[in-house]
Amino acid sequence: MILDLMIWSPVIVGLILLLIGKNTASLSYWISLATSLLVFGMSMYALSMFKTDQVGIQFELIAPWIERFNINYHLGIDGISFPLILLTTFITPIVLLTARTSNKINLHQYLASFLILEGLMIGVFSALDAFLFYVFWEAMLIPMFIIIGIWGGENRVYATIKFFLYTFLGSVFMLIAIIYLYISTGSYSIFDFYNLDLSRMEQILIFLAFLFAFAVKIPMWPVHTWLPDAHVEAPTGGSVILAAILLKMGGYGLLRFSLPITPAASNELSMLMVALSLIAIIYIGMVALSQTDMKKLIAYSSVAHMGFVTLGIFVVFLNHENASIDNMNIAISGAMIQMISHGLISGALFLCIGVMYDRIHSREINDYGGVALSMPRFAGLMVFFALSNAALPGTSGFVGEVLVILASLKVNFWIALLSSTTLVIGAAYTLWMIKRVIFGPITNEKINNVRDTSPVEFIPLIILAFMVLAMGVYPEPLMKLMYITLNDLSELVFTGVGL
Repeated sequence: MILDLMIWSPVIVGLILLLIGKNTASLSYWISLATSLLVFGMSMYALSMFKTDQVGIQFELIAPWIERFNINYHLGIDGISFPLILLTTFITPIVLLTARTSNKINLHQYLASFLILEGLMIGVFSALDAFLFYVFWEAMLIPMFIIIGIWGGENRVYATIKFFLYTFLGSVFMLIAIIYLYISTGSYSIFDFYNLDLSRMEQILIFLAFLFAFAVKIPMWPVHTWLPDAHVEAPTGGSVILAAILLKMGGYGLLRFSLPITPAASNELSMLMVALSLIAIIYIGMVALSQTDMKKLIAYSSVAHMGFVTLGIFVVFLNHENASIDNMNIAISGAMIQMISHGLISGALFLCIGVMYDRIHSREINDYGGVALSMPRFAGLMVFFALSNAALPGTSGFVGEVLVILASLKVNFWIALLSSTTLVIGAAYTLWMIKRVIFGPITNEKINNVRDTSPVEFIPLIILAFMVLAMGVYPEPLMKLMYITLNDLSELVFTGVGL
């Protein structure tokens, strides 16, 4: 019941906001913010009731939907999906809180789009019926398409179409795989798929079909090119949701579908996945160094950081002699923490860029300089988030990357060495941006006249800073939340691989 409410209450309120008219912007703002806070409160209640020592699905709800095809409305959460739902319900109120800092045409529609998107994203993470999962997966493209297409920048139409085509076409292959698995089992239950005895070729083809969908969403190199365009053209709130939550759905899909359904194929194609991950970490990190647009720089850094997610998921398969459930737990825990951490840090950085854009109306690094002289409070927060993005010890960005590097070191020294170059490359492009934007002399007269952050801008940033610091100093609660589920997943995969 709690999951039902978390999914449909924001969707229903969002639909109501679409009907009440554009002359109720203030009322729409407070209703949307209250609804998102209510959903966050529901997630906190679920957290208080969640049993971290219990294997399996919790808060399960199952009801017949399309009985002819054995499709059920089946919801539930575990230690893989719940942290991502918490991230979703935490980030959405922050986005809505900052929605009034810049003037938006038809604000009520803008707010409604985010509420509907929130419900659909929670649906993706809690769906246990593959057909239901696919419905939520595709449906969430609609509000994001609208957010970028209506409230985006000058080239929003191009960016929107590119975003839609990449993600939709990738999902077609996932649908084919789901239908094949349904024909094989007579069920759309994801857990029934886990029990299938698939041949080597079947596993490889199904793995690749899922990979098309999940790799685009992460996004992995070379299907990442839609992301910088989407980020640059998206409004600030759209960029935050895109980076903080939507990219994590690809990593979630790999853990929920690819590993447990096709463990042998995951093992056999692990070298490919690790190679693509290292290319993302190193090459895309170098690409970020050459960017002059702040949004593009952070977008490319997102691709590099998400490379650690895929590296953590697949690196353990490369060395069967040193493969162990414990090492897989470390690697996947690092991947999960990296997803949560990146959601917080990248979301904060896009909010920071939005704060500056609202004042200067430029994202070009060369148009800034000396921001710390006019906005010292803001400058301190942006420097903190930038250093977190560079994996400064004591921040959440450090924890996930180090766990993945440690797990990689047990597998292969050279993979660990190559992946650790992100600590240098990440510091290079992040500090280069900070030096040019925050410090130095004021090179743009507009910066002399800007005001520091307002409470509506400062409060979300300080909350995000606290969470980044808390996760970096004490990640144990998050690891405890995930441990039982990840251990169960590792055992299932090891059995399927025959290790």
